Amino acid sequence: MELIFLHGPAAAGKLTTARALEQLVGYPAFHNHLVVDTLTTVFAFGSEPFVRLRERFWLDVIGDAATIGRSLSFTFTPEPTVPLGFSRRVRELVERSGGYVRFVRLTVSDTEQERRIENEDRHSFHKLNDVSTLRRVRNETHGPVEHPPVDLEIDTEASSAEESAALIAERFGLRAQAQQDRYPER
Repeated sequence: MELIFLHGPAAAGKLTTARALEQLVGYPAFHNHLVVDTLTTVFAFGSEPFVRLRERFWLDVIGDAATIGRSLSFTFTPEPTVPLGFSRRVRELVERSGGYVRFVRLTVSDTEQERRIENEDRHSFHKLNDVSTLRRVRNETHGPVEHPPVDLEIDTEASSAEESAALIAERFGLRAQAQQDRYPER
């Protein structure tokens, strides 16, 4: 099992790259907002239940995928509400099942990030999509932020999502896996 742990700032192209990787090698995109958006319907972002359950959901999905040998990509933005040691816990969990975590940092300049932040596709999830909020968040410090390790770094201004996916697949020797039906016929 390979976990491609895509991390970087908002609008760095994590989900776009994960989707391109899914098309290339069949690794489903486990987008962090799938959990964030579910939990914020009940709990405020950053509240104790939100933080606790978000990590539990993330680890449960990743751990069960590792157990069955299902490779996937995971998108992640380092920020202060993520408990310290998260990347280490992910690595330990995957490696216990004989898998590997490949940490890929996606980068983007502040200028390009501000251009992308207001893209319409960012509204499909409750992603940060306002330049003034982005600028405020960049300058605020609400606690320690732990950045995951980096096995590969890609500048998404210089590389399309498809090129980034191909680079990831080549760098780590990823083998294609069959895409599974989300709702198999019974």
